[in-house]
Amino acid sequence: MSVAGNPLDGIVLVLWEPQDVVNIAGTVRAMKNFGLRRLRLVSPAEFDAWRIEGIAHDTAEIVAAAELYDDLRSALSDCTFTIAMTARGRRAKRAVARPRDIAPEVLRRADATEGTGPIAIVFGREDIGLPNWALDLCHRSVTIPTNPEHPSLNLAQAVLVIGYELWMAYRGEDQEFKAPRRSAPPPNVQLLEGTFEAVEQALWRIDFFKSRQTESVMRTLRELAHRSDLDQREASFLRAIAIEVRKYFDREVGGKGGSREDTKPRKE
Repeated sequence: MSVAGNPLDGIVLVLWEPQDVVNIAGTVRAMKNFGLRRLRLVSPAEFDAWRIEGIAHDTAEIVAAAELYDDLRSALSDCTFTIAMTARGRRAKRAVARPRDIAPEVLRRADATEGTGPIAIVFGREDIGLPNWALDLCHRSVTIPTNPEHPSLNLAQAVLVIGYELWMAYRGEDQEFKAPRRSAPPPNVQLLEGTFEAVEQALWRIDFFKSRQTESVMRTLRELAHRSDLDQREASFLRAIAIEVRKYFDREVGGKGGSREDTKPRKE
């Protein structure tokens, strides 16, 4: 059942006859990435908890809680809504959907599972996928759109995609990007003009304007700076670089580079 406020806990991933323990580990890792906790394995070829945890670090709680079943019907017996992940088109008429479209519905149903069975998302074997009789047990079939010339996904990749869509539908849009370690206010005009002046002086020192129009170059640099939305710290940093270039050139070359009068920009 779902835990209050977290519909993801009302969702269980079911792997039917997984053949490679590495894929189980990849599945567990993807579950951890996107807040899914419940895993059921139906007749896995191998289940080695120690090895899985060694591949998928920090997932001990998911591995320890994994449930093993002998057949798929038993694994789904208490589920109230079941979704089959399949890459192949079928002749039979089935209710089909894409991960992004089905995710909100899955969350709504999972959020209402308190006191009832979970919502199951079923994945087939790596080599043959899910047979038709397994799809018959499911309410929906979900296909991940891929390059038609190479449509097959690795089991863990498919879990990652559906896990991502569920997480985004749950709270992904509300997650803000991590704030930068340092923040600075925007630069005022005085600082920006000082930066452009220092840059122009540095460019004169290295003869950059020897075959270029000064005004055109500086106008382009101004536009670049304005579009990048520099903050105060960044503008000061660029100004410091330009000043050091000018000082180095004066010190090492003796100020013999190109100049515009005394290298100070003149009024146009």
